Amino acid sequence: MGSNSEFLNIKDVSTAFKIKGKYYDAISHINLEVHHDEILAIVGESGCGKSTLATTIMGLHDPSETKITGKVDFEGTDLLQLDENGYNQFRGAKIGMIFQDPLSALNPLKRIEDQISEVMNYHTKFTAEQKHQRVLELLDQVGIVNPKRTAHQFPHELSGGMRQRVIIAIAIACKPDLIIADEPTTALDVTIQAQILDVLRDIQKENHAGIILITHDLGVVAETADRVAVMYAGQIVEEGSAEQIFDQPKHPYTRSLLRSMPQLDKENDDLYVIKGNVPSLQKMPTDGDRFAPRIPWLPDDAHEAEPSMHEVDDGHIVRCTCYKSFTFPDEQQGGATA
Repeated sequence: MGSNSEFLNIKDVSTAFKIKGKYYDAISHINLEVHHDEILAIVGESGCGKSTLATTIMGLHDPSETKITGKVDFEGTDLLQLDENGYNQFRGAKIGMIFQDPLSALNPLKRIEDQISEVMNYHTKFTAEQKHQRVLELLDQVGIVNPKRTAHQFPHELSGGMRQRVIIAIAIACKPDLIIADEPTTALDVTIQAQILDVLRDIQKENHAGIILITHDLGVVAETADRVAVMYAGQIVEEGSAEQIFDQPKHPYTRSLLRSMPQLDKENDDLYVIKGNVPSLQKMPTDGDRFAPRIPWLPDDAHEAEPSMHEVDDGHIVRCTCYKSFTFPDEQQGGATA
């Protein structure tokens, strides 16, 4: 087994984007750790900052349009201090990224084998034959039935599920310690989705990698993650083991997300809908509880003026003390519980 040591430590990271000359935080004061041999899921609605965190770790933002503060300590190197050349030593070799849309992430004019080999050209001293063998091995590892045939094909000749597997093969070609998977199963049907998640789990076990799985799908999280960080409006609002988050959710946002999931045993119940939307960057509140406007029945004094993180159980932390007095409206009238 690989050691369960923490090798990625995100400390007080904020990323702000420039809009009409002013900077607006997309993520603010994020603190997270990732360990070997674990899958950390980051969940939340679209627009809550999950992908911004991924691209911040990967150094994919234009420095003239963004302002990034804090520290991303990866195996003793602060990634945020690196220039483009420095980052290129890590991308692909030590950190692999699985992008959300495989069609736009693949080059339409290059064969699959050349695209997978590319990362090896940069980070290994393999001969042409070694690279060829490694490509076939990778395609096999990600569950492609006929690796030789697929290696010669172009992206447009493959199905969505196969393209996603190719993206994973590229991400793991150099056996990185950290894999960031940004919505890796979004556009896929449920069967393919399950297969892709199995592939990720197998890779994690084989390489002792740490995986950050970014998703809005709580079903995927329940099936795959060891730990979960729930994100809302650019902040982490709750973090804990998968069991803690699913069995004892605390933050009103976490509870609302879980309640809006279809339950097999409650077929007649209407799905819970969270009122309102994630605020846009320009309208992002800078103080108070950012989720408060979406639970207007909770009195103002239930929220902390400056919500901070509280440990409610070993390794289980939640932002703001409002969780102590939160109930859903129908519970207050003695209706069904969540």
